[in-house]
Amino acid sequence: MRGSARAPGAGTVLNALANHRGSAFAIDAHTTAEVELEAEAEGVRGTIEGAPDADTRLIERCVERVVDAHGDGEGGRVRTESELPMAAGLKSSSAAANATVLATLEALDATNAVDRLDACRTGVEAARDVGVTATGAFDDASASMLGGVTVTDNDADELLAHESVEWNVLVWTPPERAYSADADVERCRRIAPVADFIAETVLAGRYAEAMTINGFAFCAALGFSAEPLVEALPEAAGVSLSGTGPSVTAIGTGDALADIEARWAEREGMTWVTTTDTAGARPA
Repeated sequence: MRGSARAPGAGTVLNALANHRGSAFAIDAHTTAEVELEAEAEGVRGTIEGAPDADTRLIERCVERVVDAHGDGEGGRVRTESELPMAAGLKSSSAAANATVLATLEALDATNAVDRLDACRTGVEAARDVGVTATGAFDDASASMLGGVTVTDNDADELLAHESVEWNVLVWTPPERAYSADADVERCRRIAPVADFIAETVLAGRYAEAMTINGFAFCAALGFSAEPLVEALPEAAGVSLSGTGPSVTAIGTGDALADIEARWAEREGMTWVTTTDTAGARPA
């Protein structure tokens, strides 16, 4: 009983910490999950390639939830491998959860039993179960699952909008790491009026403008320097802190992003160019 799947990471348009509405866009960097189940196995053991000491509770809980709903008590193993840096704001947890859920459904021959959004919600609930998210991250998870850009109500796990977009994307990831569950939620809620305006802007389809306002607002709320955002303007169509940081993403034309890349490359860390992913999570 084996299954495998891959899911993209994502960048942020609107962080959901302030008002529970969020927006994210899938990027062409992926996490792959491989699941092996056995009827007689007890429990689920997870491993993350290249990170032997990493927390595997999320991927293990994803398998358990799918088996509880569609299996017959099987246990086994789940292994993930990722192109995404962990704890960098690029939705590596959402990608891992989505890939694991789909791989487990494939192992149980239950892929057609669940639609993609419900599969996404399974991963979100698993993330809440193990406490690795402050919001449930349905915005991030839906973008990873569906591809393109999504807008969500994270309180209701409801998809408000979904659009396929083809953007050039530049990513800067500093060496530091930040965990979503450690974010100062109360401080973020103080900027809810700004987040409300950003949500209106997103729902009007003005993603790049919303992204930039989000970036400056949440850099202030979460204590990150806005200097990388300033360096990206005015060339970038949009630029933002991604998630709860520390990565920053910019969208724009290839020539504009090349100019920004030259500036960001002088910073410590990793700078790389990619595109949006329009396919979302899928079999590996």
